[in-house]
Amino acid sequence: MRKANDEIMAIPDGGEQAPAVPRILTKAGVFLAVAFVGAGALGVAQSAIRLPTEVIQLTQFGPALGVAVVALLWPLGVRSTLAGAFRSRGRPWGRGLLLPATALLIIGLCVTAYGLITGEVRFTRPSALDNPFAVIVVAQLIGACGEEIGWRCFLQPLLRTRFGPLVSSIAVGVLWGVWHVQIFAQDPAYAGAFLLAAVSMSVVMGLALDQVRSSRLLLAGGFHTLINLGLLLFMDEESGAILPMALFGAVCLVAALLWTWRAPAKTYRTPDHVR
Repeated sequence: MRKANDEIMAIPDGGEQAPAVPRILTKAGVFLAVAFVGAGALGVAQSAIRLPTEVIQLTQFGPALGVAVVALLWPLGVRSTLAGAFRSRGRPWGRGLLLPATALLIIGLCVTAYGLITGEVRFTRPSALDNPFAVIVVAQLIGACGEEIGWRCFLQPLLRTRFGPLVSSIAVGVLWGVWHVQIFAQDPAYAGAFLLAAVSMSVVMGLALDQVRSSRLLLAGGFHTLINLGLLLFMDEESGAILPMALFGAVCLVAALLWTWRAPAKTYRTPDHVR
């Protein structure tokens, strides 16, 4: 269905015709180009103004810029795609409520495994951080939402119109991981573990949010924030140490496998309207 040279884009169960593959690829390409370039420019700006990365990383708003540019070019389609990010479009919350518990489980398992291997539990007291913890929490949530409005609220539903939730989640996870280009300056084992974690977390969020039509941004941003805060307080993966990142990647993989195992059978199928 087209209006003013745009199509109404629907989640596969919405009953509307899926957009053509070339249009999907064009939108995804524009989004990714702006997300990558925008993140790089924002990273330079952060260095110039010396904003502490402990509080927030401006690069996180690269995906939000990508969505903004796509919205200027295809306003109607993007509005439809993002509708579930903010307002109700059917069953609210649903399995998405399990996301906070999954984030806490991931951090808890990472801390436990790290303690068993090293014989110590690393914990940074919030009062020992260079900035007020309350400010960090709020800024981390804002930054996480800046990412997730692009990855889980725009690109995931866009790909979901043509592919099943598992395939689209893996694809978004790979792109999300590669978007963190600075990771490739690290040891290959570290970078590989990070990519494993990114794809695995994308699968968790993608499957959890697949039938959620309300507050997708808050749910995805909340999960993302809890993971970031947990790593900040309990792990030292930012130092480039391989062990904590390897444990993080392995635990995220376990979480993704559990979500995949418990997912409905339709998780593995192509949407009916594209067969």
